Amino acid sequence: RELGIINVGGKGTVSVDGEVFELNKKEALYVGSGAKEVIFSSSEENPALFYINSAPAHAHFPNKKVTKENAEIVHLGEDKYANKRIINKLIVNSVVETCQLQMGLTELLPGNIWNTMPSHTHNRRMEAYFYFDLEEGQTICHFMGEPQNTRHIFMQNHQAVLSPEWSIHSGAGTANYSFIWGMAGENLDYSDMDICPPNELR
Repeated sequence: RELGIINVGGKGTVSVDGEVFELNKKEALYVGSGAKEVIFSSSEENPALFYINSAPAHAHFPNKKVTKENAEIVHLGEDKYANKRIINKLIVNSVVETCQLQMGLTELLPGNIWNTMPSHTHNRRMEAYFYFDLEEGQTICHFMGEPQNTRHIFMQNHQAVLSPEWSIHSGAGTANYSFIWGMAGENLDYSDMDICPPNELR
């Protein structure tokens, strides 16, 4: 299996078969298949919080740490649609060689609440969202399901939700927030998706 790790807490370290990587908040580490021992550590005063995705791997690729300096960063959205956001592509094939795992994080700017709108599906990849940096007392309404038969679930800080390949995955918060997206599937083309126009959702 291959492993993707993103730290959403204080500074921490990850040791992979004796090779030590320091991860600050919003930094990532890709661990290739075949690793025997992975050890996580951090300080007690400001502990790290490691979020992990893992997927089957048919080949080995080298371990690699990814920071915002070497990530692929995209600015999307507009204030008038309340969806202005920064997409940090951390573990994607333009940055790191992987078998099928892709991960990154999206940061909504203050005053913006909608993520992944317009919604989309991608029928050759599933996707998981992990919400974080949500102000205490606030919530996020996450939308999922088939585009013509959607459902919603209220999410709290540090909660994750899974979306199969046929499901949309969008959300609107009562305040801005960040989230990690992780995908697995045989298609590594990040832009390969079927857009669902907002006025056609049901």
